[in-house]
Amino acid sequence: MASAAHRGGGRPGKPTAKASSSAASGWIVGLVTVIVVGGCIGIGVLNGDSGGTTVPAPAADERVDTVPILAQAATSQGICYGWRLESYYGSAVSVGSNLGDGVAVVDNPACPRWVEVTAEVRYTSESSESSDSATVDVTGSTDIDRSDLYAVENGLRRFGLDEDAFVDDPGWAVCRAAVALPLLMVEAGVAEPAATPAAAPGSSASPLPAAGSDFWRDRWGWLLATAGLLLVAALLFTVGFVRRSRQRAQAPAGRTRGKA
Repeated sequence: MASAAHRGGGRPGKPTAKASSSAASGWIVGLVTVIVVGGCIGIGVLNGDSGGTTVPAPAADERVDTVPILAQAATSQGICYGWRLESYYGSAVSVGSNLGDGVAVVDNPACPRWVEVTAEVRYTSESSESSDSATVDVTGSTDIDRSDLYAVENGLRRFGLDEDAFVDDPGWAVCRAAVALPLLMVEAGVAEPAATPAAAPGSSASPLPAAGSDFWRDRWGWLLATAGLLLVAALLFTVGFVRRSRQRAQAPAGRTRGKA
């Protein structure tokens, strides 16, 4: 009986150990699944963000070349010109003006009258169904009519500076648009054309030497040939004259010998 009771008492313990082992295995499988799924989601997010969503700023040489052009126009027209490039979330990528790279014209005490081109570019990830886009806007000080600014904004398209250009190369496009602002402001009748720099007075040129007679310049070949012929003729005449003189000097002596 004791042996039977002992065997009977040992049987209920085996199903309990199996249940614990199955539960532990289930927790392990679930944890691994969560880790794998979470890792896949994280990798997908990172890959989506690395699909070129950062808006590039203008190159250093583009900014350096743009500032003096705007400075010359601002000095001549009395209007400050600038550019602003932003990402889709409103963060500034590049700002500049005739006052220098990184110096804005908006609310600047040195620029009571100003015009600025603003481009907002949005790049989407490769996994997104949305396409890249850009928004271009021309703003100015309160003394410039909005209709004139709108005409300047539309005029940028004539230079090939449409939304596609800003999407393809936003840095180059925003600098090119800033350089076009002074000309478009003249076309809108808001500003006068930029003054053309006057050339520095040079020293008076010395007079040219006398050209000489056209008679000698046009006939020098014939004159040289004529002089040569006259020289030859004079030489022949001299030789003939000498020989004739010798013959005359020898003639009397011959006759005297003949008579003798």
